Amino acid sequence: MAVVAALAAFWLLAALVVGRREDLLGVAGALLCVVLATVAGVAVTAARQHDAEVRPDRGQTSTGPGIEASGIDADTLETLGDRDAVRAMRDRYRRDRPGR
Repeated sequence: MAVVAALAAFWLLAALVVGRREDLLGVAGALLCVVLATVAGVAVTAARQHDAEVRPDRGQTSTGPGIEASGIDADTLETLGDRDAVRAMRDRYRRDRPGR
């Protein structure tokens, strides 16, 4: 779908540039060219999202790359604010969960 829309937009743009139409038909052609380019972009984005859903990256967790799940939410971190307090809370959390 993306390839067809991109080719149609390119062909229409080339025809508009070569023809140099400055009437209503030229404006309609330019609008159609924009719509076709938008369709091509949306189709490419949809294909990329579909590929990402089909092949999830197993190296990353839901918390993001390089961030371990500590069980501490953002409000708690903001309330604590001190690095030593956060470190102590993480240590307590790890001790309470011996399976990890």
